Amino acid sequence: MSIEPHNFYGTEYNVRVINGFTNNSSLPLVIWCASQHSDLGGRALQEHEDFSWSLKTNLWGTTDRFKCTMKWDRIRRSFEAFKAPRDFQRCGPFRKCSWLVREDGFYFSNDEVSWKKDFSWL
Repeated sequence: MSIEPHNFYGTEYNVRVINGFTNNSSLPLVIWCASQHSDLGGRALQEHEDFSWSLKTNLWGTTDRFKCTMKWDRIRRSFEAFKAPRDFQRCGPFRKCSWLVREDGFYFSNDEVSWKKDFSWL
C-alpha cells in the first residue's frame, strides 16, 4: 500500500536527538539544527541530555527538512534529523523521530525501545 505525501501536510512530528555516549562528561556533544527557514540554534549535550523539537509539515516544504550538525571532539558530522519524504512512515503512528548518538554512530527509533544503526561518524 502506498501512502501519498500530500495526505500528511499539516501533520505534527516530534524529533529528539539524545546524547547516548557512555563517558563524555568532560567533552560534551555539540549539536546545531536548522531548516531552510528556522534556526533552532545550538547547544552542548552532556551524557543522556537531549535536544527536542516539534514541527508541522506544510504544502510548501519549508518545514519538511531539518538538518543537524554534530561535533564530538574534532569530528564533525551532519545528518538530516527529519526529512518529510523519508520519515512519513518511518516515524511511526505516533510521529516520533528519535536519534541516539553514540560513540560508534547514529541510531534511529520511532519508539525509543528498538534502535537501528543508521550510519557511523565517519
